[in-house]
Amino acid sequence: MTEHYDVIVVGGGGAGLAAAVSAAERGAAVLLFESERELGGSTQLSAGMFTAAGTSVQRGLGVEDSPEAFFQHYMDLNQWLLRPGLIRGFCDRAGAALEWLIGLGVEVPAAISGDAHTPGLCRAGVEDVWRGHVPKDQGYGLVRVLDKARRAHRVEAVLGTRVQRLRTTGDRVSGVVADDVEVSADAVVIASGGLARDPELLARHYPAAARAGADLFVVAADGSRGDHLRFGAQVGAALAGDGWGLMLPTAYFQRLHHWQSGFPPKSRIHVNARGRRFMDEDASYAVSTGIIDAQPGPVWAVFDERARRALPPGYAHWDAAAVLREAEAGRTARAATLPELAELIGVPAAALTAEVARWNDQLPHGTDADFGRHETLRAKGSTAAPDPIGEGPFYAVRTLPAELVCTHAGLEIDATAAVLDERGGRVPGLFAAGEAGAGVLGARYVGGGNAVANAITMGRAAGLSAARRAA
Repeated sequence: MTEHYDVIVVGGGGAGLAAAVSAAERGAAVLLFESERELGGSTQLSAGMFTAAGTSVQRGLGVEDSPEAFFQHYMDLNQWLLRPGLIRGFCDRAGAALEWLIGLGVEVPAAISGDAHTPGLCRAGVEDVWRGHVPKDQGYGLVRVLDKARRAHRVEAVLGTRVQRLRTTGDRVSGVVADDVEVSADAVVIASGGLARDPELLARHYPAAARAGADLFVVAADGSRGDHLRFGAQVGAALAGDGWGLMLPTAYFQRLHHWQSGFPPKSRIHVNARGRRFMDEDASYAVSTGIIDAQPGPVWAVFDERARRALPPGYAHWDAAAVLREAEAGRTARAATLPELAELIGVPAAALTAEVARWNDQLPHGTDADFGRHETLRAKGSTAAPDPIGEGPFYAVRTLPAELVCTHAGLEIDATAAVLDERGGRVPGLFAAGEAGAGVLGARYVGGGNAVANAITMGRAAGLSAARRAA
């Protein structure tokens, strides 16, 4: 006899846990499958930052904001290529989803945060109103709170079990098959993550990642193998977000999340193949990846010996000793003078020398008339002006988008997180969220916390919708 549940959730990351808990809160009997040996997925590996508008945290700091303003910014940044109804639903619900998390026990103090790791409110991207909510204990703490709620609602989690396929009855989804065992349900939520760990699917649905070549490294969870696309193909689901994803700019030598790899020196200048400075070096990755991709030839982070020595110890890659090893191995360019460095990296010496001189005339004195980096540093809580770049030897580190965080190609959903078919109709009984449910994460990632907010907000929407269908 086939075992029956009201709701089955496939995937135990942030989206899956939010869906499972939300459905159980409405009285649904829920079963959760997770392919890996522990819950958490990519959410557990993240900083846990959550973008939302009109929240109690913002109000506690006297910040005036609204879902309407969030929606306008979100759509403008993505050039209105996203479906307004879906984005309106996301922006309207994100604040409530954050308050729900806070009610479960997630701590986000009403305090100013200068980065993605200090609990409080920070600048998430290029928005004029700060919307980045950083929880205590990062993504790990967020997952622990959700898992505690899962256990309190007696939602069984089957770990180390990869769902093979969907179960269908007529035109509706009626459960799943896992370990060759059929389990029936009134509704199924797919929250199995993205496709970053499947090279074939990555080449097909996010080929831009290949531009990083051998420098590419993936920080998504191991379970991000594109199972959602295989499930969707069973039922004729439409796809959205094809060709979109998030690549963070990094040094060629990085291979870990930046809080493990470390951070480049504050006193640095980014130049392109013409030897010209072209950006605010601390610009949000909402826009920095696109800016770097638009440059001719390779991009270089140029700094001096004083900046190298000032790197804080304890990081895997941006560490004074590690950079020195790269230089001595000949992989990082190093020269006694800027003209010699320019020759090594193939840029015009006059341009590089002039750009460093202009930078020295501005940033160490607290201003950046060209790119406004002094404002970005201030928003990050960095009040001390950078040191001049002038003490040889000088270094140049090749910098490019190479850290693959998430992919945006998935099953098209509407504002209720229902999966849509190729005619735009709902696939009966099927819902999706997180990277698996596509349409919220666009060509432009709005800033830190976009993916986590999407996972939790649409995961909650999926769980509530699935519970309603079961009822």
